[in-house]
Amino acid sequence: MLSAKSLFQEILDDDEAYRLFCSIAASGESQGGWENARIAALVPAAERDLAPKIARHGADEDKHGRIFNALLRKRGLQPVEVPSDTDYTMLLERHGIGLAHDKLKGEQPLTEQDIVTYLAHSRVTEQRASEQMDLLRRHFADHPDIGRAVRMISADEDNHLAYCHEELLRFAYAGHGRAIQRALRECALAEIRVYRDVSLAVMARMGQVLGWSRPKAAVLAAGIHAVYAYERAAGWRRMVTLKMPERRGALNGPATAAPEFA
Repeated sequence: MLSAKSLFQEILDDDEAYRLFCSIAASGESQGGWENARIAALVPAAERDLAPKIARHGADEDKHGRIFNALLRKRGLQPVEVPSDTDYTMLLERHGIGLAHDKLKGEQPLTEQDIVTYLAHSRVTEQRASEQMDLLRRHFADHPDIGRAVRMISADEDNHLAYCHEELLRFAYAGHGRAIQRALRECALAEIRVYRDVSLAVMARMGQVLGWSRPKAAVLAAGIHAVYAYERAAGWRRMVTLKMPERRGALNGPATAAPEFA
């Protein structure tokens, strides 16, 4: 029977599939680390108090990239080049979501609206990350090889999502409510398209590596399209709602260190 657990177990049991999975994950997390570090450096003077939280966000993402690379080393594997059609982070930028890398590579301070755009983008993508890691945590939290990494990354993603809610609500109370809702909706609708396309590309490559039959590949592709249809109709709305999180100040303080994997 096809299930999320059985599919990931297949990937986990095959060196080449696992290598591709960890390489894609490490690349995306490292890219997110760089983006947040640049945003923290370019925060406008009026929002300097936010800079340490953004920097913490970036440090967490960079840590996640190191964790996925460490998981590869533990298996005696080297990262592979990430195929362009599986690069979630870069595809989002190509669709105009978030802050352009050209802007982040410069030295011009960001505007308050830029920070709102960044937070809206993060709120949507962290929703996806939190849900994905929660799925892995439910099935693999006690796994001897990846359990500790899954638990740590999942907790971090939950913190990132809480931080986005809290900061966006602060900006909403300051008069940016309409701009925030507009940015959230635009980002959510773009993200679900990119997520569909990346999911199809990843599953196609995994199918080649793992030798999936055409019927199995077709069923998985149909499932991805069904998820997109649901998200396009109504599911995207979960990505644009805002509520004050139970845990306030989730990104206060320094990032925790990445664990060692023997």
